[in-house]
Amino acid sequence: MLARTLLLLLAFASPLFAQMDSTWTTNHPPFRIAGDLYYVGSDDLAAYLITTPQGNILINTNLASSVPQIRQNIEKLGFRVADTKIMLNSQAHFDHVAGTAEMKRLTHAKVEVMEGDVVPMESGGRKDFFFFNDPSAYFPPVKVDKVLHDGEQVSLGGTVLTAHLTAGHTMGCTTWTMQITEDGKTYNVVIVGGASMNGGNNLIHDPRYPTEAEDFLRAFRTLRGLPCDFFLGAHGKYFDLKLKYPKLQAGAANPFLDPDGYKAFLDDREQAFRKELAKQTAAHK
Repeated sequence: MLARTLLLLLAFASPLFAQMDSTWTTNHPPFRIAGDLYYVGSDDLAAYLITTPQGNILINTNLASSVPQIRQNIEKLGFRVADTKIMLNSQAHFDHVAGTAEMKRLTHAKVEVMEGDVVPMESGGRKDFFFFNDPSAYFPPVKVDKVLHDGEQVSLGGTVLTAHLTAGHTMGCTTWTMQITEDGKTYNVVIVGGASMNGGNNLIHDPRYPTEAEDFLRAFRTLRGLPCDFFLGAHGKYFDLKLKYPKLQAGAANPFLDPDGYKAFLDDREQAFRKELAKQTAAHK
């Protein structure tokens, strides 16, 4: 119960509060999750490196101040940041994409973004439906090289990722899936983009995002339909990074192989969403 409460508090935190959270800026030791998939983020802001023979893919660049940290983590693993060819994101909020412009300058990688998040990305958050009037949530704008759509695949060096639109948290919130091979077995990976509403959202009648409630419900249906072996996400707290990493280091069975944790996460988030939706619906009537 305490863990769930903490998750919800973090999910509804304002950008200014979140910026003060040390887990966003404290570096996490980089490590191989499984196959060619690596963790290169902070204690809570997740960033993933996927290596291929033709270059690498980076999911999330986090805060503007995270770029040196992510670069250091990539190099500590023995890879070159310059080999990054494609950059993807989970959601177009500053805590996941503020470093994208600088990382693009360093790597010249192509930035590929789900359609609904293109405008916030290219406006630096100034045209985000929720944070448009909050300067603390602005970030350096970045030109999107390729617009993605629901179900579209991103391929590089034999690795294929599929972009699933799980809108609600942002209009283009994206959950990524891929398959990895570990010990001769093939597993399904799910990297959840986001499944919580921003605190203070008007789900019933927001002219800037009138379909938000419907999008959230559709996102939960989509997420529940995804086969999941390895459960990951845009925040380490989604999948209990701090609890699972020590177990992995101790040589235990890979704790990130957690389909039950994935289901529990979705149950928790959908229950919280439906409760808030019912509350706002009743108030509106």
